[in-house]
Amino acid sequence: MEQVNILIIGAGVIGLAIARELSSHNDDIVLVEKEDSFGRATSSRNSEVMHSGIYYPKDSLKAQLCVSGVQDLYEYAKENNIPFNNCGKLIVANDEEELLVLEELKSKGEKNGVPNLEIINEAECKKLEPQIAAKCALNVPTTGIVDSHKLMKKLECDIESNGAFIVYDMEVISIRKLESGYVVKFSNGEIFNANTVINCAGLYSDRIAEMVGIDIKHEDLRIHWCKGEYYKSSKIKDIEHLIYPVPDPKGIFLGIHLTINLKGDVRFGPNAYYVDKLNYEMDESYKPEFLKAIKKYVNIDEENFQLDDCGIRAKLQEDGGIFRDFYIKEESEKGYANLINCIGIESPGLTCCLTIAKQVNKLCFKG
Repeated sequence: MEQVNILIIGAGVIGLAIARELSSHNDDIVLVEKEDSFGRATSSRNSEVMHSGIYYPKDSLKAQLCVSGVQDLYEYAKENNIPFNNCGKLIVANDEEELLVLEELKSKGEKNGVPNLEIINEAECKKLEPQIAAKCALNVPTTGIVDSHKLMKKLECDIESNGAFIVYDMEVISIRKLESGYVVKFSNGEIFNANTVINCAGLYSDRIAEMVGIDIKHEDLRIHWCKGEYYKSSKIKDIEHLIYPVPDPKGIFLGIHLTINLKGDVRFGPNAYYVDKLNYEMDESYKPEFLKAIKKYVNIDEENFQLDDCGIRAKLQEDGGIFRDFYIKEESEKGYANLINCIGIESPGLTCCLTIAKQVNKLCFKG
């Protein structure tokens, strides 16, 4: 049995960021991942957008960590030559009802501390993005995109430079609480005895919490898998901003939006629907829904619209449910000292990764 001070489960962008933060101050830290490399699930299947923090309720973790997190991420990317583009975002509106939503978003964003928000008119929209149809738009200049793979690769390098270990192909099959610490067993037969366990298992984070002994149904910590698909187009070029519609009124997602990658290629998505099984096959039955949504703000023909990719989000918000915040908590109150759960870390998790890591560091050493 191997003795470990801090064991982190899950090498998505959140687990990597936490391992980097903790290993910069502490020894004997191990990050384990059931896949053969980092970020194989949600962290590599998303829009790579760095969000501003306008969408989330005031004083929520998503709002607090996003507003500071996007600045931390820009700084980290600059310092480490990670490709990014602070391109900004236009949330477009085409009728009076949508304009009211923009005004509400602007007010919410300002309360959250998002800087330099501005509602611009049709002429100003056309000047910024001639191909986009909009009567007005909320200009969000702090939004951008980042190369998530190179970000995670740099975090991995930092962890190893700090003397911590990352071990792949390590799937957790059981966790047993001791009087002091936890015994963690893996499918390959390895057994670790850890003083502290940090759960960053993403799509499986509720199952890890359940292994320890937490009643996830009673605590309302069941993860709901929400799938989102993306389409791409080589016909539309020379877009310089991210283009978003007003968000979905149910709060499940931010609407089918137009994003650009670092080469300037355009893609659309994601949509959002809940699934019971994990698979990354595309369902073309949603193509008409995409086209209908996109044609509200950009002219595109079906023949110039192709399948791209999809991802699955780990949501605490169930289908038809209300807003759920990130769950980041040290579990002494439940009888599990030195267990830290990070559950429901969906968007804006990528944006918040470095600030979530700082939050977890405080929880680890609050005493």
